[in-house]
Amino acid sequence: MEHIVKTENLVFEYKVQAEEGEAAETKAALAGVDIHVTQGEFLAVLGHNGSGKSTLAKHINCLLSPTSGMMWVKGISVTDDARLWDIRSSVGMVFQNPDNQIIATIVEEDVAFGPENLGVQPTEIRQRVDEALLSVGMTKYAENPPHFLSGGQKQRVAIAGILAMRPDIIVLDEPTAMLDPIGRREVMSVVKKLNAEGITIIFITHYMDEAAQADRIIVMEEGKVAMTGTPAEVFAQIAPIKAIGLDVPQIAEIADGLRHAGIDLPQGILTVDALVEEICRLK
Repeated sequence: MEHIVKTENLVFEYKVQAEEGEAAETKAALAGVDIHVTQGEFLAVLGHNGSGKSTLAKHINCLLSPTSGMMWVKGISVTDDARLWDIRSSVGMVFQNPDNQIIATIVEEDVAFGPENLGVQPTEIRQRVDEALLSVGMTKYAENPPHFLSGGQKQRVAIAGILAMRPDIIVLDEPTAMLDPIGRREVMSVVKKLNAEGITIIFITHYMDEAAQADRIIVMEEGKVAMTGTPAEVFAQIAPIKAIGLDVPQIAEIADGLRHAGIDLPQGILTVDALVEEICRLK
């Protein structure tokens, strides 16, 4: 399968402000990252603060440039300055706080902002706005002021604004971190729907239950890839995950506790339904 994003020994270093009279210290936010993302994949990226996951995300649409190593997006090197627009028009970014991405006073005007800046014709902008709002379930709020919306609704508007630019890849950097459980469910539902329609999703999160819904997980630690695999493969490694300072989905931990109590359950149980099914099988 085609790799829509690929890195080889990707390094990003930055200078840390030194005290007076001391030399500035160089730190590596990325310390030799090798990853690949398949077209149409739903990839979750986990890691505690400072692990490098957001720095990696910012390389994907060229907000940052590598210190060394390589990254390709749709086969284009992120160091090819002549092709940066091609990359940026293919990659949409959604951040933690939707208020930082919403700039217009009416929902549909905000969604139209991106394609307007791409020089899209007005008749096509109208079509794109309508399609994007329909995709995220926000059509009936098209003429509403965004500040009257809930956090989850605002984030869905932010996603619609990205969709209207027709990206091949959407990178979401902890998009549910500031939302309540209802808002989180709304956003996850939209993300899974978009992925089912063929958009490649790179989803950075610190919620294990969200990562469990991905096709594959990458766990980052100190600027490197510490683990990778399907959710079942990664979350079966409960001790190593906790050693990194992360949690596992609650159901995975319950299943692990039952296994240690002598109940014959398989690895890779991540949902309540799967746990109930396996317990019923034992009866």
